[in-house]
Amino acid sequence: MTCAEPSPRSPVPVAVEPAAPPESRGCLYALSQPPLMLFLTVIGSLLLFGAVYDLFGLHRW
Repeated sequence: MTCAEPSPRSPVPVAVEPAAPPESRGCLYALSQPPLMLFLTVIGSLLLFGAVYDLFGLHRW
């Protein structure tokens, strides 16, 4: 058998199902990520600390 001769077996077609489209992940999925929540917590606490300082601590001079 040489390269020019056809192979005795013919390829059998296999039925392939199309892959399901990926599910879209919205904003709630992004907010459930721990690094993002940690970042938002730090930024929120800095804003809260600044607001409390402006309201109660700045007028004592």
